Amino acid sequence: MNPGHLNRGPLTRLLTFPQLGALFAAIGLLAACSPAPAQESEPASRPAPAAAPDDSLAKATFAGGCFWCMEGPFEKLDGVQAVVSGYAGGTEENPTYQDVSSGRTSHTEAVQVYYDPARVAYDKLLDVYWRQIDPTDPDGQFADQGSQYRPAIFVRTEEERRLAEASKNELAEKGPFKGDIVVPIEEFTTFYPAEDYHQDYYKTNKAHYDRYREGSGRGPFLRRTWKDDWKMSEASKKTYTKPSVAEIRAKLTDLQYRVTQENGTERAFSNEYWDNKREGIYVDVVSGEPLFSSADKYKSGTGWPSFTRPLVAENVVEVQDRSHGMTRTEVRSKHADSHLGHVFDDGPAPTGLRYCMNSASMRFIPLEEMEEEGYGEFVGAVKK
Repeated sequence: MNPGHLNRGPLTRLLTFPQLGALFAAIGLLAACSPAPAQESEPASRPAPAAAPDDSLAKATFAGGCFWCMEGPFEKLDGVQAVVSGYAGGTEENPTYQDVSSGRTSHTEAVQVYYDPARVAYDKLLDVYWRQIDPTDPDGQFADQGSQYRPAIFVRTEEERRLAEASKNELAEKGPFKGDIVVPIEEFTTFYPAEDYHQDYYKTNKAHYDRYREGSGRGPFLRRTWKDDWKMSEASKKTYTKPSVAEIRAKLTDLQYRVTQENGTERAFSNEYWDNKREGIYVDVVSGEPLFSSADKYKSGTGWPSFTRPLVAENVVEVQDRSHGMTRTEVRSKHADSHLGHVFDDGPAPTGLRYCMNSASMRFIPLEEMEEEGYGEFVGAVKK
């Protein structure tokens, strides 16, 4: 939002009283979708983003008001390699932020998502998109009003159009909105990356971004609309897949690879988590899928981290193991198919089970970092 737009008559006619209140709060907090004071002097040219994404990946382009607020939700998805803020939907070539934010072009602020369709589907991106915007407002988003902040879904193929239309219709029928879903589905033409200082703004200028998100009305609106489900909805949950062998080898240590991929076993009493007493969750070291909670961890005396039950039962698969001349029940992760350990029936109440796991198969996420890493929905399971 450009502060110079506040005197426009149509703006005040478009806003309700709650929106006007959010607008003025936004102004007081420097909440406009423009850089913090130290960055208000814009460069003469428009530099490219610092790290160019892999252009061989599939691309999806969405407009949802201020592009700062649209990057993070997509970047958290497994299978998304990069999200770039920029300008789309217009005819002018090489627009700058000053051009677009002034309303003098036909472009709108947008983000371009670079993703691997084998790991995250296009309809998943659509689900995430709907949960970041007010789809009943065609003229802008929250305190940012004007054509330069209009929402839109830009499609590249007929299949994307079909999926977008189906998703839009489903939201209209089953979603929490009383008004019409008015976001247009338009043919993609071109996308121009925004200036470098706009990229990942929610990370590089977190304090200013947080004030803007709340002051503009977006944060309160999303919490109110989705209530307790707004962070825990299917759209905001991560998807989990198994990377390629090359990616796994590059990511894991030799021990982690031997345990997870070759069914190895680490040494007792000399592994990372056998005596870990911190609150948090344990996720698959390969895929990140949540496996166990510290609330279900206990001291088994075996020298390996032991739990009475999984955190997410569907992420844990049990298979018969006849290796080493004995019959045991092996435990593997569902999505990454990592070898985790074994489960025995000599555990304590209430389950009577002992999930004896390898530390090398897991990554521990402390309670205080769970929200930031996208596992906020499990905080209650840790604190119980």
